[in-house]
Amino acid sequence: MVTINDITYEIIEDNRAAFDLETVKEKLTDFFYGYDYIVGDWAYGKLRLKGFNEKKNKNYNKINSYDNVKEYINDFCAYGCKYFILKRIVDK
Repeated sequence: MVTINDITYEIIEDNRAAFDLETVKEKLTDFFYGYDYIVGDWAYGKLRLKGFNEKKNKNYNKINSYDNVKEYINDFCAYGCKYFILKRIVDK
């Protein structure tokens, strides 16, 4: 578990030790606050972030469906890149 900007996330996948807290803190803006999951991938020494949602999220649409995460990693990330997936933990 990590807390960034007062939001708690669980690191559910950390492929090839891709997660770097300081870099994520720099890149994670309020744009990502509405997403259930955040995928970070490294290409050419730079971190890219993309948000995904579960179907129950009011901001859900097919493009950002969490069901498509593996497809996104395989089709839109650099081949063999390091990546991580964060899941937002919502207080009950």
